[in-house]
Amino acid sequence: MPISRRSVIGGSAALVALSAFPLLAKPSLSTTRPDVPKRKEPALTDAVVETNLVAKIRPTQLFEGGPKLPLWTYSDDLLPIIRVPKGGRVRTTLKNELPEHTSIHWHGIRLPNHMDGVPYVTQQPIEPGESYTYDFTVPDTGLFPMHSHCNLSTQLGKGLAGVLMVTGDETKPYDDDVLCIIKDWRLGENGEFLDFTSAAGASRGGTFATKRSTNLKELPIMEVPAGGDVRVRMMSVNNSRVNQIGIEGANGAAIIATDGQAVAPFPLKTWRLGSAMRIDVVVRTPEPGKEAIIYDYFAPEPVPIAKLKSVGPMLDRGEFDPAPLYAPDIAEPDLSNAIHERVEFTATAKASPPDINLPDGQTLKFADALCLSDETFWAINQRTWPQDGHKTLPAPLFNLKRGRTYVFELINATPHVHPIHIHGHTFLYLKSNKKSLPKHFTDTVLIRPKERVHVAFVADNPGDWMFHCHIVEHEETGMMGIINVA
Repeated sequence: MPISRRSVIGGSAALVALSAFPLLAKPSLSTTRPDVPKRKEPALTDAVVETNLVAKIRPTQLFEGGPKLPLWTYSDDLLPIIRVPKGGRVRTTLKNELPEHTSIHWHGIRLPNHMDGVPYVTQQPIEPGESYTYDFTVPDTGLFPMHSHCNLSTQLGKGLAGVLMVTGDETKPYDDDVLCIIKDWRLGENGEFLDFTSAAGASRGGTFATKRSTNLKELPIMEVPAGGDVRVRMMSVNNSRVNQIGIEGANGAAIIATDGQAVAPFPLKTWRLGSAMRIDVVVRTPEPGKEAIIYDYFAPEPVPIAKLKSVGPMLDRGEFDPAPLYAPDIAEPDLSNAIHERVEFTATAKASPPDINLPDGQTLKFADALCLSDETFWAINQRTWPQDGHKTLPAPLFNLKRGRTYVFELINATPHVHPIHIHGHTFLYLKSNKKSLPKHFTDTVLIRPKERVHVAFVADNPGDWMFHCHIVEHEETGMMGIINVA
């Protein structure tokens, strides 16, 4: 059952429990919800957004009193934001002036396979001094991270990230629209970068950062209209940390989108954001001069990460009745005719691969030592990425038939959380044995220890697609594979 908007207004409704069904049952399910309206007409646009980015080292003082850090960024705007309307075309040329190869992966976008930005899988890496142009149409609205897909622990750790914002999903305008990009930094006492990965961290929950930021500030204060309904878009671009988001001091807060895709508005109590995950929240702001504070509760003590300060005269918006977004234009899984697959995430024993003898007589660990660690700690279905790097691709974990519906049972047999990301597609979250959440579309599913989550999707985008944990060190040490759709 959907959660009605009226129950959100009253604030008394808990999250609706998902219907129980046998492990491999094929229940009837419609994802069409009365509070997630569909567009009467398709969004049509001939807009083309052209951007030139230069990935290079830009020394920057991030925090007051600290040294200039050798940040790796795509532009002089340290977190560039590319805005494009739904159905518009993105044409972005990336020039690489870094000391190693890189790329742009457009996380969560259902784009053509050759535009997905994964070195060796969908394109050749962009070597130092080279350029590459990404050119694709965006089918979905929402907020999407941009990041590389090789040596990500270092490249993302040093700041190489951006935002793609696809507009056109609002059924009516909100009083304001603010962005919160959550980014941790791994800095030593001298304020300089520490190593971004360690065996101890990679084999557990990740090598955690030491300094937090939101929008590159320690605790930003954003002025918003008093008494208004403000859309707050939150995104994590952390390497490892999982945030548990909650808001205090607001006169109402409701989630309206997960990973950019509309849901029937439901009350925000707390919501966990793993790396690259997003939520959109409508916040009814407090009286003039007061603050609504966004917290991370996944810590020994709640950590404030941003403040919304009410300014101006008090708006009269009546009861808190958050406007929904338009429903996503994603193929609805046919659960009455679905194919079921079991996907288990298990930790492996520590293993070090042998050296690789190259044709020119050199000896290296891995054919491309940038993309993977020289140690393996993790596996999917007892399989790891091959131990000679991205240049030698593994056999697909699954070969899927284009147009068919698949239900994946994601099983976490490890003692750590895993945000599981699929490229080129979007999951419909169905159920869990550990928590009750509304059904929602998502491209990254956070799976807790001993949790079993069922997700469904239509394999409608052909190509070889990455499927991996988005705790960066986990994917670099084995928890990564390929799904083929043909």
